Amino acid sequence: MTSVLVVDDEPQIVKALRINLSARGYHVLTAYDGKTALSVAVEGKPDVVVLDLGLPDIDGVDVIAGLRGWSTIPIIVLSARTDSAAKVEALDAGADDYVTKPFGMDELLARLRAAVRRKTALVADEPIVRTSTFTVDLTVKKVHRDDREVHLTPTEWGLLEILARNPDRLVSQKQLLSEVWGPMSVGESQYLRVYMAQLRRKLEADPAHPKHLITEPGMGYRFQL
Repeated sequence: MTSVLVVDDEPQIVKALRINLSARGYHVLTAYDGKTALSVAVEGKPDVVVLDLGLPDIDGVDVIAGLRGWSTIPIIVLSARTDSAAKVEALDAGADDYVTKPFGMDELLARLRAAVRRKTALVADEPIVRTSTFTVDLTVKKVHRDDREVHLTPTEWGLLEILARNPDRLVSQKQLLSEVWGPMSVGESQYLRVYMAQLRRKLEADPAHPKHLITEPGMGYRFQL
């Protein structure tokens, strides 16, 4: 049974979606604010999310970013915001589709079916990546070591996030440089050496002999659990 997480602060919309989706064989999870939505997504592992942007606690775009930190779950935005800037922001954050309110149920169901068909799985489809030395929380973008949060710069986090989402896989120098510094920096391998050294000093028990942030000479880096 396909499970759908409906996130909206309007009870009547949640009720209508629950009734219509349940009648068509979907298992429906619900949340009325962003923090609850992220928690339910982690625990319930829905197959698709239908998300309002105007939530009472955190903006729906931030919910999209939180989900995209660890999952490729399809996200359909269902919002009263009709301006193109709002649509672009949501899609750039990682939404798969955008439906404006008021909406037709048949159209929403069609988009829901299409999103589920397109669903693909990430290698690391879990929000928490644990090693014997530190823990990476991809949802809230935080790292803990010895029960303490480790402060990372945005660049350090960018590198670590890419590696943590591809555990035990070689990630090329070109990919890391392109995604963190931009496509014009693919030849600047010294950037990687400097920032990987900084990450190892912060995260590895023995930075000179790393267990988790491994260099593959001439090729790239590997995140080893």
